[in-house]
Amino acid sequence: MKKRILSLLALAVAGLCSSCQTNRLADMGDYRVTAFAPAAPASYGSAPGIQPVVLNAGAPPHPSYASTLDPEAVRQYTPNEFVVKTTAYTHSESDSLEYGTLNAAGSDLRYGRVRSAAADWSRYPLGTRFRIKGLPYEYVVDDYGRALVGTDTIDLYKPDYAAMNQWGARDVGIEVLEWGSFEESKRILESRSGKPDAPHVRKMLKDIDQKIDQIPVELRKGFRA
Repeated sequence: MKKRILSLLALAVAGLCSSCQTNRLADMGDYRVTAFAPAAPASYGSAPGIQPVVLNAGAPPHPSYASTLDPEAVRQYTPNEFVVKTTAYTHSESDSLEYGTLNAAGSDLRYGRVRSAAADWSRYPLGTRFRIKGLPYEYVVDDYGRALVGTDTIDLYKPDYAAMNQWGARDVGIEVLEWGSFEESKRILESRSGKPDAPHVRKMLKDIDQKIDQIPVELRKGFRA
């Protein structure tokens, strides 16, 4: 068992994480691993105010699981440090006006010590918490957006246009503190999947359905990284 776990781990870190790479799926029996093509340098520090961060080579920016692994093995071997593309948004943009300052989870968008972020919930499930290297804040994924679906990009909430434009688009190093809940993500998305203008919701739901059976039941509601 130990030998198998180590071999699976080696496969999981075979590629190099980059925020905009096309993923390829390699099937090995009941194990599916997501690998990203090499593209980024060994360290990254392009964003103003962000300290260079050594990449966790081969780590996909969302957890890959094997149904044959026990929960503790998954906790131990799921990487939590990546370089990803980030963008910014605000509640006063035209496509956000109808929602006001509410996020996709139905609570208020946050901008304090803990800040809201939007992402593809099939990659960063609802409740995923992370830090950006070099910044003192904690971010929580509590929102999603059409343009984010199918990408590893994280959209950071800002309270106004000035702050949004100041951030722009940056490749940054992040540390995931806690992976969120696929079960809660699925529950919310299912309630919205019947709307005619929600193909992005159906896409996330389909991607979650394809991977959730590979996740140990004990971890489907999230776990500390």
